[in-house]
Amino acid sequence: MISYEGLESTLKDKGIGKTELSTQLGLSTRTIAKIGKGEKLSKRSIQKIADHLGVSPELLMKEVSDNKILQVLREEKEMKLSGGLYHELQVRMTYNSNHIEGSKLSEDQTRMIFETNTLDVGDGIPIDDVLETVHHFRAIDYVIDTAEEELTEDIIKYLHYILKHDTKDSTLSWFAVGDYKKRANVVGGRETSKPSEVHKHMKSLLEKYNAKENVTVEDIIELHAEFEYIHPFQDGNGRVGRLVALKECLRHNVIPFIIGDEKKNFYYRGLSEWRNEKGWLTDTCLDGQDTFVRLLDMLEIPYERDNADNL
Repeated sequence: MISYEGLESTLKDKGIGKTELSTQLGLSTRTIAKIGKGEKLSKRSIQKIADHLGVSPELLMKEVSDNKILQVLREEKEMKLSGGLYHELQVRMTYNSNHIEGSKLSEDQTRMIFETNTLDVGDGIPIDDVLETVHHFRAIDYVIDTAEEELTEDIIKYLHYILKHDTKDSTLSWFAVGDYKKRANVVGGRETSKPSEVHKHMKSLLEKYNAKENVTVEDIIELHAEFEYIHPFQDGNGRVGRLVALKECLRHNVIPFIIGDEKKNFYYRGLSEWRNEKGWLTDTCLDGQDTFVRLLDMLEIPYERDNADNL
């Protein structure tokens, strides 16, 4: 849903009506009708109006979501609000997701990077740990921005690009940044999709998933598990997979889950045994949902109880 509350307020402050604005700028009746219906204007149209009124286009037109959690994240992201849900999601998910994959940065160091864009690293912190922390912040931003879009291979590949560009891996000729793997890999001794099969398997997974109606947290957990079985990238699959899960929770108004580093062994066991026993991974992810609910309660952010029935 699109809100033009900012446009209405600006026009009122300047003593200009929509008809007058239309005449001054030569706007079509269709454009004015879109504003009245709350439909999205093109970037060109809203920029033209913003230039004429001397304000930023972001002030005039805003996307408003019925998903309360997503709306709070978008508002706080735009405001650059400190100490809110957006701030805590960035720090907690980035720290835990990276630490699961072996990052040496502590949660305090992760928080310092997010809050001050600086770091007192001391000794022994690989530069890629710092880069991938900053990149993960930007990847969460991208997830929030694209949350309501249908999940596609292009979105997934771009998340990988955000995470891995400019890292040491990107200097390797055989490492495809922002694209599917070129070399076969195994995970915990388990075979994953061969490079020649990745596109076919990803296409099939997304077609099956996107065809679902009334997506539940269990559907998203299944998507995550099957994504990790395919293991489409040379490296970074876990982080990309958890970002995809966050996006889909926000898309379908499901309370997100943050897998804590202290649950890593349970999480890995759940992924490894998914096709034999679904309960282990499901329980771990629902525990991560519990963590998110406690954060919502602490910040007094309302949420749909129906989406927390399993908690």
